[in-house]
Amino acid sequence: MKLLMVLPPVLFAGLAAMFYVGMQSDNQDLPSQMIGKPAPAVKVEALADLPLVTDADIRAPGVKLVNFWASWCQPCRAEHPKLEKLQAEGVTILGVNYKDKPQDALGFLAEMGNPFAKVGADNSGRMGIDWGIYGVPETFVIDGKGKVIARLAGPITEDTLTSTIRPAMDEAARN
Repeated sequence: MKLLMVLPPVLFAGLAAMFYVGMQSDNQDLPSQMIGKPAPAVKVEALADLPLVTDADIRAPGVKLVNFWASWCQPCRAEHPKLEKLQAEGVTILGVNYKDKPQDALGFLAEMGNPFAKVGADNSGRMGIDWGIYGVPETFVIDGKGKVIARLAGPITEDTLTSTIRPAMDEAARN
């Protein structure tokens, strides 16, 4: 009888500890079927009169980043200064505005600045599905042949810039 009284709290404590440990993990290495393969097709609409990202841009020579973002995304706001820093260094960043209202997306860029060489709107979310994104922000490092070298789910931080983005950009430059 005493075992039945002790067992539920012990099981609950074990489960809570397991959840706590899992939430402390900073592992953003979600699997991607895209790594090492050609980037999927670009399927976007124009965002006002901003230069439109095309499939040819993805496959053009040189290293580039493809960044999925939205105005309603708080982590997108947090990563934005890192994107502007990369742009200032000469990195080509192609933006895909994900499931957003055009006026909100334009307001975001007016407020925060526009680090994107070209941008398009994925209003339906079809391109996001094709690219296998889980949400926004997500960033892909693409080589000069249009091959996906790396994927980062979540915001670019100083840590992920050093551990993921820059090494992938170096690899892309060698390809």
